[in-house]
Amino acid sequence: MEGKIDLQLFAEEKTEEATPHRLQEVRRKGQVARSNDLSAALVLLVSIIYLYWRREAFYLEMADLISRVFQDGWRQDLDGKVLMAIFSHLAFKAGLLLAPLLLLAAAVGLAANFAQTGFIFSLDPIMPRLENLDPVKGLQRFFSRRALMELIKSLSKVVVVSLVVWTLVKGQFNRLLMTVDMGLPAALDLVGQLLYRVGLGALAVFLSLAAADYIFQRREFQRNLRMTRQEVKEEMKQMEGDPLVRSRLREKQRRLARHRMMHAVPEATVVITNPIHVAVALRYRETEGAPRVVAKGAGSIAERIKAVARRHNVPIVANPPVARALYRQVELGQEIPVALYQAVAEILAQIYRLRGRL
Repeated sequence: MEGKIDLQLFAEEKTEEATPHRLQEVRRKGQVARSNDLSAALVLLVSIIYLYWRREAFYLEMADLISRVFQDGWRQDLDGKVLMAIFSHLAFKAGLLLAPLLLLAAAVGLAANFAQTGFIFSLDPIMPRLENLDPVKGLQRFFSRRALMELIKSLSKVVVVSLVVWTLVKGQFNRLLMTVDMGLPAALDLVGQLLYRVGLGALAVFLSLAAADYIFQRREFQRNLRMTRQEVKEEMKQMEGDPLVRSRLREKQRRLARHRMMHAVPEATVVITNPIHVAVALRYRETEGAPRVVAKGAGSIAERIKAVARRHNVPIVANPPVARALYRQVELGQEIPVALYQAVAEILAQIYRLRGRL
């Protein structure tokens, strides 16, 4: 419409990858990249392997169970209660028979999820939120790219698995009809073989779709977590502090350091100068070992050091080479290096002579 401007055109795009801090933050909320299809495919794989490994014992136990249940049933007058009791008993025994498989499937499902996401404990996903009641956001989620992908994936599984099953089963109808004349163990073996083939075909489909889904889930997760450059800057400010605040803090720390340094000048033994640009205050005590730098500075700070020294009658000696060497090589609070022992000793001796101590 004329006369209106779409403000979205000026919105900054999310082009930056999620920062480690952002990834940790969403992980604490229980949001991770995970493919449920991959876990389901691994469960199906292990289940098929287990059933194939235990197939003979499984067939015999199922045949014996069905035979005993129905033999007991034919000895009684069949009515609703008897049938219910027979099928309840059959379901209970079948549950005991399948219990190891179910436990194995549950363990593999948990292990597959743990391998994808690691250990996460968060109550955030189950916390009620008012935004979940927003119909507009609900429609956006319903018609989102993720929802479209899930629909395509579900349809693909149904279509492809149906085709695979039909291809494997269509040539076996005559054999299935022959199970009527077979003994129970033979019939179970034939049905088991067919189910095994169908399971392998479905497994191949599920593994292929699961691999694609895993890649898609990770890429979609990373895409949804992308940040704008402004968001990255704001996060850096929150983590490291505003640059302006940091600058002010450093300046305040420098002022406090200079203040403490100036308080140490009256305790100095000598101030060695450039004589104009640099000033270094040394303190020497016989109990402390080598002389120690208690204050140093250049320009206006050097002038302040000299002014404080004059007020407190601290000797000031002009020696440019020694002053420059001390200013460059020695930090506040450190002892002078061995290379400067001789030069500083001569300056101290000069001061002591002036004071009449030598």
